[in-house]
Amino acid sequence: MAERRFAEGDFEARVRASFARQRAMETIGARLTVVTPGVVEIEMPHAERFTQQHGFLHAGVISMALDSACGYAAYSLMPADAGVLTIEFKVNLLAPGRGERFLFRGTVTKPGRTIIVADGQAYAYDGEAKLIATMTGTMMSVVGRRGIEG
Repeated sequence: MAERRFAEGDFEARVRASFARQRAMETIGARLTVVTPGVVEIEMPHAERFTQQHGFLHAGVISMALDSACGYAAYSLMPADAGVLTIEFKVNLLAPGRGERFLFRGTVTKPGRTIIVADGQAYAYDGEAKLIATMTGTMMSVVGRRGIEG
C-alpha cells in the first residue's frame, strides 16, 4: 500500500476535477466511486456499444478504464502542481468481459517522486464479482510542463 501522502491541497478534489475533464471516461459512462491515497475505483455499466463481436466488453475499453484507475491512483499521491502521464502498461485479459457492470481498481504498489508503479484489477459483476483483467502500469509525475497540469 502507498505510504506517501500529500502535504498540501485536497488530493481527492484534484483527482475528481481531473477525472471530470476526461471525456473518454464520460463516453463509456464511467464514474469515479472511490478516491483514497493510492487507491482509486472506477465503475461503469454494461453498454452494448462497447462490446466486441462476441458481446464481451472490448479489451480496449477494459485497458482504457484500468489505465485511468491506475493513473488516478498514482495522481492521488503526487504534489498539487503535478500532472500524470502513463509511460507504460501491460494488461492480462483473464476472462471474458461479461457482466451487468464493471469495476476497475488501481492501487499504487511503488510510489516514487517521479515514477510510480500501480497495479489494477478489472471485475465484471453478474450476481458476483469475477476478475476479468489485471494491469501493471508505470506512471510519471510531470511538473512545470505546459499543457500537463492536474
